[in-house]
Amino acid sequence: MTKIFKNSSYFNPIIFKYMNIFYGNIIDKKGTLASSDIIHATKVLRKKEGDSIYITNGEGTLAQGTIQLVSKKTVEVLINSTKTFPKPKKLHIAIAPTKSNDRFEFFLEKATEIGISEITPIICYHSERKKINIERYQKILIAAIKQSQNFHLPKLNDSLNFNQFITQAKAKTKYIAHCENETKKALIEKDDVLVLIGPEGDFSLEEINLAIQNGYVPLTLGNSRLRTETAGIVTAVLFNNEQ
Repeated sequence: MTKIFKNSSYFNPIIFKYMNIFYGNIIDKKGTLASSDIIHATKVLRKKEGDSIYITNGEGTLAQGTIQLVSKKTVEVLINSTKTFPKPKKLHIAIAPTKSNDRFEFFLEKATEIGISEITPIICYHSERKKINIERYQKILIAAIKQSQNFHLPKLNDSLNFNQFITQAKAKTKYIAHCENETKKALIEKDDVLVLIGPEGDFSLEEINLAIQNGYVPLTLGNSRLRTETAGIVTAVLFNNEQ
């Protein structure tokens, strides 16, 4: 975790206030921890009945509550107060899973921390990885929203074939980031944006042309030739840059 100094302009007291956040369901005055968080809460952090905890549902709600019941299968929380965070502007990245699964998981984690609303793994002509583990990826996204305190969990879609995806995906502005030499536009739109990012080896020429025919605009992410996961992270940074 990045070191944050109290006298720095980057100091954010909320990070210290909500040190341990759990994921689960929140319905009215009742919260229940997700099964993946029960062991962490009760065995690692030794939370018990009567303890105060924070819980988020990944839909923009952060709640403070008191643990009412602890068992092997459930942790029930009485909600005392809630805070709702505004829904972020929509960024959808459709990205080819990398040959190295670690690199793709790095993208998922960092893009979620920075800010992204939807992710679709796409299988392209040059894709070397065609199988993904949605359940594991979902856990990475949940851990990332708790770490970053971005309380909106990105929507993670099942993988789709490139041709199938681009003909059915909808967004106000659609981009394709590729490495071919042609005129490209910068990412300046700040809402309802879809960006296609290809695999190692880039999109094929046929895929690029098909995307353009379907309304996708060639996108520049700078002068450097970026790895797939780096391109995804840079896209999230550019989109969330307020300047």
